[in-house]
Amino acid sequence: MASVLGTSTAILASRSLVSPSLKPAFPSISINPGQGYGRKLYGGIGIQGRKGRPQFHIAVTNVATEINSVEQAQKVAAKESQRPVFPFAAIVGQDEMKLCLLLNVIDPKIGGVMIMGDRGTGKSTTVRSLVDLLPEIRVVFGDPYNSDPEDPESMGIEVREKVVNGEELTITMTKINMVDLPLGATEDRVCGTIDIEKALTEGVKAFEPGLLAKANRGILYVDEVNLLDDHLVDVLLDSAASGWNTVEREGISISHPARFILIGSGNPEEGELRPQLLDRFGMHAQVGTVRDAELRVKIVEERARFDKNPKEFRDSYKAEQEKLQQQIASARSSLSSVQIDQDLKVKISKVCAELNVDGLRGDIVTNRAAKALAALKGRDKVIAEDIATVIPNCLRHRLRKDPLESIDSGLLVIEKFYEVFS
Repeated sequence: MASVLGTSTAILASRSLVSPSLKPAFPSISINPGQGYGRKLYGGIGIQGRKGRPQFHIAVTNVATEINSVEQAQKVAAKESQRPVFPFAAIVGQDEMKLCLLLNVIDPKIGGVMIMGDRGTGKSTTVRSLVDLLPEIRVVFGDPYNSDPEDPESMGIEVREKVVNGEELTITMTKINMVDLPLGATEDRVCGTIDIEKALTEGVKAFEPGLLAKANRGILYVDEVNLLDDHLVDVLLDSAASGWNTVEREGISISHPARFILIGSGNPEEGELRPQLLDRFGMHAQVGTVRDAELRVKIVEERARFDKNPKEFRDSYKAEQEKLQQQIASARSSLSSVQIDQDLKVKISKVCAELNVDGLRGDIVTNRAAKALAALKGRDKVIAEDIATVIPNCLRHRLRKDPLESIDSGLLVIEKFYEVFS
């Protein structure tokens, strides 16, 4: 018993979770040996057991307040130590791209956004600046897949088994993840692979989750997506279609949820995207180079200010960033109550039918995006203006390509919209 207490005290001291005055004394401790694999958090302290070995759960009941405050301080310190990101509110112009990104944060089921445009137009900068605005979500503590404690479709297998067995889940709040998928990533790193360390030290086969597991319920960003290797495109297509990633490796067969907002950016001069992958993006934004001389000067000046003193520059946009965060949070909470009239739904489908859009994804995404825009504007009902704003981005990339057609596909959608809605 004494050795157990000594070990737990050492763990707590090494992780700096409690103050020195709290380390020696544990007023209420319960020890339950023989538990299976799992991770549980009692009073803010998580101790993980190993498969097939006895596990002690140590419950500390009167230090929760102290630990929570320390955890908050650690979160703030970690945030400050991260590489500074250009503020989203400071992005000049590029309204179409910014709107598409915000709508996807409000309703992740829209299905992501593909951003195509000239080099040096701020595509990557804008996407990465979205990190500051991402809201917090409820996840199961210690789960590598960010499982949703209330939605079975977003739960990992282990969490689902715990729910079926009636075990209590430990819930925590965390920010939505943004995961970068590098062009040179291997398939094992993306899908997941065998945990070599466990295989060598313990002699057991264990799964090591990859980037798709980390991106579950978050954002997966692929820069220069049109240069991505075909075998990785196939992996993304499979996960985006089913919402699950299945891994078959050396005797291990495992499936885990992989529902993410897929964001891609690229330069059309470097090659086209495969139609199957292009159709998986809910929206498509086209970005052009700013031609107005005064705007260009403003962009150059803002970038120079940021490079000179990132912290001071970010502080100058703090109020605008917080206002935008509140707007997004309010829109997410009111999204379920937004209504769209039957007449407008019929007209949306008529536009899609007359443009010969393949499949029904165009209809579904346009309805979702229009609702998200209405929620962002603080309304509980969709109007025709909302549809006019989003429908080019929802249908532009779904039209069949005509090599002899010189007019932009977005303009074709707008023309057909006014023809049907008027």
